[in-house]
Amino acid sequence: MPHRLRLTAQRLVALFLFGCLLFNFPLLAVFNRDGDLLGLPLLHAYIFGAWLLVIVLVAWTTERNPS
Repeated sequence: MPHRLRLTAQRLVALFLFGCLLFNFPLLAVFNRDGDLLGLPLLHAYIFGAWLLVIVLVAWTTERNPS
């Protein structure tokens, strides 16, 4: 496997593990509080924001130019 593909695969595995941490109990419990952010409950805003972050990071990792 070429070095560039191996590096991309390693980054995607790291992003998967990062996503697992974002959606696991300790962090979800931190945001499971009363309150809202822009009209959304705080937990829902966190989940959508973390989901967006993971999607953006995966897209950025896979779409980078091999320079």
